[in-house]
Amino acid sequence: MSSQTISVQSTQSAFWQGARLSIPVVVASGPFAMLFGAIAVDNGFSVFEAFLMSAAVFGGASQMVGIELFGHHVAPWLIVLSIFAVNFRHVLYSASIGRSLAHWSGPKQAIAYFLLTDPQYAFAESEAQSGRKVGFVWYMGAALTVYVSWNALTLAGAIAGQLIPDTSALGIDFLLPIYFLGLVMDFRKRPLWLPIVVVSAIASIVAYKVVGSPWHVSLGAVAGVALAVILPPSHSGIGVDPEHLP
Repeated sequence: MSSQTISVQSTQSAFWQGARLSIPVVVASGPFAMLFGAIAVDNGFSVFEAFLMSAAVFGGASQMVGIELFGHHVAPWLIVLSIFAVNFRHVLYSASIGRSLAHWSGPKQAIAYFLLTDPQYAFAESEAQSGRKVGFVWYMGAALTVYVSWNALTLAGAIAGQLIPDTSALGIDFLLPIYFLGLVMDFRKRPLWLPIVVVSAIASIVAYKVVGSPWHVSLGAVAGVALAVILPPSHSGIGVDPEHLP
């Protein structure tokens, strides 16, 4: 077997390893992609416009916020600001995984950051934490699986329009919260994991009650980051990774 053949097989293997990781994400997010398509059309978007927004923004929560505000004829600047508030956490994600992608070329990093989602960040962080290099092919396998399915299902929802039932009526709306809780639990061995999660949750709840949605998402994230900066891992024995113990 030639080295070229081995290289192609290795590339394909890395891609499908990443793709398999994203299958639960597709299952959990699929109903919401279809729901977004249906809501977008119901709020005056054409099928193409709904698909284009989904492909360009690629952020479930921010898309929902944006389309609801659009339906209420809110000022465009406020819609953009609200979407930024929901997606602000991606700035933090980018800063965190930037060191793991530093060996990639500029164009590859740009593509990776565009496709960065909550689960994609968790996949990349977990890969880096395990001591392995975050490979571009592996990353794209995981990212493109979600991106393609999200947009395809958005298109299906937009075409079906109001035929798509309310997800809450079917009990589907619990899938994403449970999935994201699983992502958070995957980092439970990290230093200061428990206090950061608790502070972020409390800050988010308080912000939701005082300021309202969607600002509670960003404020909760900022509170957790602030705690991590104030309290170095060595100052707390809560949730410390055994590998970091003396």
